[in-house]
Amino acid sequence: MSKVNWKPGTMIYPLPAIMVSCGSSEEDFNIITISWTGTICTNPPMCYISIRPERHSHAIISKTKEFVINITTEELAYATDWCGVKSGKDFNKFKEMKLTPQKAQLVKAPLIGESPISIECIVKEIKQLGSHDMFIAEVVAVNVDEKYINPENQAFDLSLAKPISYSHGKYYKLGDFLGGFGFSVMKPKTKKRLSKTHKKNTPEK
Repeated sequence: MSKVNWKPGTMIYPLPAIMVSCGSSEEDFNIITISWTGTICTNPPMCYISIRPERHSHAIISKTKEFVINITTEELAYATDWCGVKSGKDFNKFKEMKLTPQKAQLVKAPLIGESPISIECIVKEIKQLGSHDMFIAEVVAVNVDEKYINPENQAFDLSLAKPISYSHGKYYKLGDFLGGFGFSVMKPKTKKRLSKTHKKNTPEK
């Protein structure tokens, strides 16, 4: 097998395509689409987002020190892209995309009502890295849409929401279920049971 050598670049794909909502009052509520994001710690739960300093949301989050990560879906794909290419300086993105700002539990930034998961975050540190500044934050609350919760076991099934991913400038649907964490060392009967459970919770196409 041979590989072609490219110059250093951001080639860790796919990534989540998320909409980050911010602002402390309705007048300055804004949404920015981001893929430079991820989990960095379990206890305490912490994550990060990276934003270019010239983006409108950068100034808002730098001031309020809080934001909300909203997971996106196939139904939200158009709004996800639109909120990434338009500026909050020129548009009210909630209004333009007919999205619903909802009151959060612990932060002033709004949740996006149409998102299956909205994660409230408080900024702990801002690192200037170069093209982007990294906002390191602690997760202080998680809000999930109850329609994706199995009433029998209270398990949350995000696959039902049909989340999307971002890869090298393109948005994609997620693929088929391959196995749960640790499936490589599970006994055959356990793997078969987990596979049946996943199929049961997956809507028909």
